[in-house]
Amino acid sequence: MVVLKRIRSSTLMETLVATVLIVVVFMMSSMVLNSMFAGSIAQNDEPIRQELLQLQYQYEYGKLQLPYYDEMGPWHIEVRNEVWKSSHQINFSAVHETNKKEVTFKLLNEQKR
Repeated sequence: MVVLKRIRSSTLMETLVATVLIVVVFMMSSMVLNSMFAGSIAQNDEPIRQELLQLQYQYEYGKLQLPYYDEMGPWHIEVRNEVWKSSHQINFSAVHETNKKEVTFKLLNEQKR
């Protein structure tokens, strides 16, 4: 007959405390990851950059009349011709209406069309 060894175990209270601590750690880490993910989504400006590049392409091939104003979701788009230090400069800019983030492209030394 096999003699069973007695294994020392933890009490029910220790097990509950450890479980609560593990749940709290996982909850905090999921909140941090959720916040990081939401921040990266909110800071994504790639679609507006693509729109500005498309407008730049249209301008270069004479398909865009200046000044140009448009809206794309929360973004206000503006394309205008400016004279700066006796040279013409085309500014492609977009400003987000809530966080005021600005994305800008400039074409320098362009002839006025």
